[in-house]
Amino acid sequence: MTERDPSTPYRGRFAPSPTGALHFGSLLAALGSWLLTRHHDGHWLVRVEDLDPPREVPGAAQRQLATLAAFGLVSDEPVVWQSGRHPLYADALSQLLADGSAFECRCSRTDLAASGGIHRRCVAHDPARPPAVRLRVVDDTTVAFQDGLQGEVKQQVDRDVGDVVLRRADGFWAYQLAVVVDDAAQGITHVVRGADLLDSTPRQILLQRALGLPTPAYLHLPLIVDAEGHKLSKSMAALPVDDDAPLPALRAAWQLLGQPPTALDGARTAAVALQLARREFRPDRLPKVTSLTFAAPHNNHVAGAV
Repeated sequence: MTERDPSTPYRGRFAPSPTGALHFGSLLAALGSWLLTRHHDGHWLVRVEDLDPPREVPGAAQRQLATLAAFGLVSDEPVVWQSGRHPLYADALSQLLADGSAFECRCSRTDLAASGGIHRRCVAHDPARPPAVRLRVVDDTTVAFQDGLQGEVKQQVDRDVGDVVLRRADGFWAYQLAVVVDDAAQGITHVVRGADLLDSTPRQILLQRALGLPTPAYLHLPLIVDAEGHKLSKSMAALPVDDDAPLPALRAAWQLLGQPPTALDGARTAAVALQLARREFRPDRLPKVTSLTFAAPHNNHVAGAV
């Protein structure tokens, strides 16, 4: 693994998947990432993770970018689309296959049912099945890292995850490979995202080590859940935020990030609110929890009608 040079200028990013409109939980992650980047006078990038066509909603990516712009959250560099970066992923996969770090696997979900879906060795019953490609995770592989908000995180990857899919049997690239390759290619030094991805970080660090790539600093913000504890993207509360009236949602996200409610009182536009937020933001006030409950108020433009 290549250690990150602490003197390197801060580069953060927000990387939405175009599976629907931008909801409040995604807005909070974007705002948190933007605030931490601006706090360190860094560059903030937006990357569209459009590598899973079966799950993508036509036009969703453009609507997400328009929503971010309405909230004043605009990438400092041209937006990167993963769908145009297949050669980078193919090169990384070739490297891993060549040095034995990755292997082809024809195991189906049914084949792995007995092990709870965790792949430790190939037990495929259909040799004609198109192969996936997996990262080889050897026994007793434990990865630990210091999260910027959640503290020490440790995972025994072989036991809890198993051999990690890099390219799916249907030919699509897996998120784990693409995110690692793109973070390195874009020079991302700090990854700020929701705590739903906390569990994915050890396997990404393992993949960075296998590819000889630097490991960014990680900070996982609380995941926003509804009153029943469901992630907003899987909840009826996941209504899109209102592009035409961004201030209520910005204020709500600001407060859920643990910041003083009155700091944005003088703002009448999203641009002014972000200026005040950048000035008043205190990272030490971020809530050190993995989830926060949010019930979208009615008729206040925090969430609009679908």
